[in-house]
Amino acid sequence: MTLVHGEVDHGESTYGKAGSGRRWATLTGCKEVLVVVHSTVYGQRLHDIYPLLGADLRVHVQFTVAPHAFNAGAAAHLRGLGGTVLPWDEAVRREFDLVLAAGSQGLEQLRGPLVRLPHGAGHIKLSPAGTGAEAEAEAEAARTVSGLGPEYLVRNGRVVPSAFALAHEEERAEVGRGCPEALPITEVVGDGCYDRIAAALPARERYRAALGLRPGERLVLVCSTWGSGSLFTRLDAVLPRLAGELPRRGYRTALLVHPNVAAAHGPWAVRSWATATARGAVTVLGPEEDWRPLLVAADFVIGDHGSVTLYGTMTAAPILLAEYPHRDVNPRSPGALLARTAPALSPAHPLTSQLDYAARQYRRSEYAAIAARISSEPGRFDRRMRRLLYRVLGLGEPAHVPEPPVLPLPAPLWPSGGATGRAGQDRR
Repeated sequence: MTLVHGEVDHGESTYGKAGSGRRWATLTGCKEVLVVVHSTVYGQRLHDIYPLLGADLRVHVQFTVAPHAFNAGAAAHLRGLGGTVLPWDEAVRREFDLVLAAGSQGLEQLRGPLVRLPHGAGHIKLSPAGTGAEAEAEAEAARTVSGLGPEYLVRNGRVVPSAFALAHEEERAEVGRGCPEALPITEVVGDGCYDRIAAALPARERYRAALGLRPGERLVLVCSTWGSGSLFTRLDAVLPRLAGELPRRGYRTALLVHPNVAAAHGPWAVRSWATATARGAVTVLGPEEDWRPLLVAADFVIGDHGSVTLYGTMTAAPILLAEYPHRDVNPRSPGALLARTAPALSPAHPLTSQLDYAARQYRRSEYAAIAARISSEPGRFDRRMRRLLYRVLGLGEPAHVPEPPVLPLPAPLWPSGGATGRAGQDRR
């Protein structure tokens, strides 16, 4: 049973509700953990942590949806988990033994030690630029790395998190540059997404078969982040080329769009824009889809400055950049290095020849060096993250090595022998 945004339950009480509900709890004396989900993306990012806590009868995990511009869909995401979801106004009144979040908004209102995680890879983006007639040079100089500056970590002169779990030592250095007062609470634990993808890559053919790809078919994965500098703003230039220039036999194309786009414009609008511009030749993934199996299976990646494109450097898929707003990218990030390495999609040359060019120019060692900058603790995220969480909880860890779940096989996008794929890619 779930309670979201003030929904009232008129039947049985839940363990998480204050007052009489606790009288009926089967397990008592548990450490109380609140997972704060600001958006679908943040919820997906935290998903890799749930197995580290969920099997311990000493720990009770509950959820809440925080105020956020892109929190449309976050409540549905949590309903899918089947967890207890506290209304925000109740969450801010309660005391917790651990608060876990991947965002920053509203966290100063919560009571309990907070562990923050990044919500993407590589801390690629810079904080928004100033607008209006203010001195442009001064505004540019004041920009911090998105997620790592004081506006994300400090409220009313106080560092809000008790611990800030980072993926790479380079990110810790960025905190030292942009928000040195938060440096003492940073801890490098690695990247759960990185570890799941790395573990799945040896089974690539299984993921391809599960998606419905036939032997010899090439999967072109198009991925867009959100915002004015994203590939999505060029869908009407990129998708028609995929529809018109790639042979229908031998190629499959799928589009991944950052869930923030659907949160702002609605899933129907995103799907409608994409399917119309692609003329039915591209399979459009919904905001709740797990993108990692697609990345493992891909033969080519066409992307921008989003995290998914950066994770693509872990694979052997050549990358083409269709859009890259250099002014809004952290120049010290692995994303900036990717922009200096990967070829840029050109409007003046045939798409198939550009894919062939990207494949010929591809050097695995160059992209592996970029991928190595995503996590400085490869394969160790679960152990290091669990150690941090249990230290904050004041509990001894379970007496076994964490066993992270294997990246699940996806449902077919292109059913074998079927006529169409999800969201309408023809098989001709």
